[in-house]
Amino acid sequence: MFIQTQETPNPNSLKFIPGNRVSNGGPYEFVYEDQTEIPLLKNILSINGVIGIFLSDDFLSINKTQDENWENIKHIVISYLNEFYDEGNELIINKKSELDDKNDYSEIENKIIKILETKIKPAVARDGGDITFKEFKDGKVTVMLKGSCSGCPSSTLTLKQGVQNLLCHYIPEVKEVLAV
Repeated sequence: MFIQTQETPNPNSLKFIPGNRVSNGGPYEFVYEDQTEIPLLKNILSINGVIGIFLSDDFLSINKTQDENWENIKHIVISYLNEFYDEGNELIINKKSELDDKNDYSEIENKIIKILETKIKPAVARDGGDITFKEFKDGKVTVMLKGSCSGCPSSTLTLKQGVQNLLCHYIPEVKEVLAV
C-alpha cells in the first residue's frame, strides 16, 4: 500500500492519505491516548512529539510539537497505517458520529450549517482540517476548527477573510465569526 503525505498550511500538521476509507462516521479528533480504545490511534499518539490526530472520511492529519522533526514521525505513522490496512482492516473508525444527531436549529442556523458544509468544509478538508458549527447568537457565529486548522498560523486569516466574508455575504444577519 502506498500512503501519500501532503503538507498543510500548518507546519506542525501533516496530512496522511492511505487511499482507503478512514472513517464512516464523520470527523473525529483525538489528543490523548485514553480518548480511544483503537490500538492504531493509541500507537500513533504514543509517538514522541505527536499531540493530536484528526480523522476524516479518507484522510487523517497528525499534529506535532513545534520542536519535533517530521522525519522522526512520518515513517513510523506510515508503518503503523500499512500494518493496519495489511491486516485486512477497512476502516479506522467504523461507527456513526455523534454529529449525526438531529438538532433543532433555527432557519438562520440551518443556512449557516449548509454554507459551512457545502462551501467551506471541502476547502478546509483539502488542507487536512475541519470546521464545525457551534452556535449563532447576537450576529456572531461560533465554530470549532479541528485537525490541521487547529493551531495553524493562517487559521485566523482563513476565518476572517474566508469564512466570515462568505457567511456575511450569504446571510446578512451574520456579523462576525469566532473560533473556540
